[in-house]
Amino acid sequence: MSLFGARRHAGPPPLPAEGHLPGFDGATGWLNSLPLTAAHLRGNVVLVDFWTYTCINWLRTLSYVRAWAEKYKDGVVVVGVHTPEFPFERDVDNVRQAAKEMNVEYPIALDSDYRVWRAFNNMYWPALYIADGEGHIRHHQFGEGGYEECEGVVQQLLDEAGRDGTGDELVSVVPSGFEAQADWVNLESPETYLGYEQAQNFASSDAALDEPRTYALPETLMLNRWALAGEWTIEGRASVLNRADGRIAFRFHARDVHLVMGPRARGASVPFQVLIDGEPPGDAHGLDVDEEGHGTVAQQRLYQLVRERGPITDRTFEIVFLAPGVEAYAFTFG
Repeated sequence: MSLFGARRHAGPPPLPAEGHLPGFDGATGWLNSLPLTAAHLRGNVVLVDFWTYTCINWLRTLSYVRAWAEKYKDGVVVVGVHTPEFPFERDVDNVRQAAKEMNVEYPIALDSDYRVWRAFNNMYWPALYIADGEGHIRHHQFGEGGYEECEGVVQQLLDEAGRDGTGDELVSVVPSGFEAQADWVNLESPETYLGYEQAQNFASSDAALDEPRTYALPETLMLNRWALAGEWTIEGRASVLNRADGRIAFRFHARDVHLVMGPRARGASVPFQVLIDGEPPGDAHGLDVDEEGHGTVAQQRLYQLVRERGPITDRTFEIVFLAPGVEAYAFTFG
């Protein structure tokens, strides 16, 4: 839900030119739109938003981008460039389903080959580029935050283009679910990958790469270390469960625990249970589990497993999978 309330400060400084808008010729396809060209965009302020649908950092910006697309639709074209991080994010059906569930209704350029990413020399999810009506990039924002400044730039460029009635009121959003802003004061656990190409802080002994091995949880876990139990294959991008009753443990300090995961086979589902310090989560359960910690992996996406309502302390998270065939890619926290 968006409201209009806050106002930006008057008298913004002149905006520099940061180069020419590269365009989207490298896109492998489009959702919500026919392919957009320079001719389509001429005369409009263009807001280019690089995203990938499992990225929690991007999800926490979405409320703002969606509100800007709605408020300024008469003078601004928002283009979401979906550049995949994980292999399953190249699947157009997965992206289409995610966009529908997340109410992403503005044009989406599919960038499965990273050609648009390279044209922008981009390195981040999320990344926001704002261009004027003549195709010059005038502002960028890497990562979360900068919302008031970005909207002020949009308003300034609309003023430059002679659009009347823009005003200086800013959108006010009330994010919920995945889009709720992180509890930065208490966030002490980093994004952690579970495939050996980027994995760190693995606490189970004798890790094997690309071959099945039976693991056991250590007696204690230090903060921000993770471990496996049961028979798993640690692959380059994910840890894959081969037999039922495997588990992952993580010692964390954060309000939210998220895990990017999915079934190995399309159409399959894997039931699981989440435990915190050995007990069901109760009212600390996330969006994708109930108070007893029960949930099901049925899609390749980001799952919210814990949202702590009380004081934030060091806790031990465990997820127990009751059937084989799950791929676990990365933990993120909030």
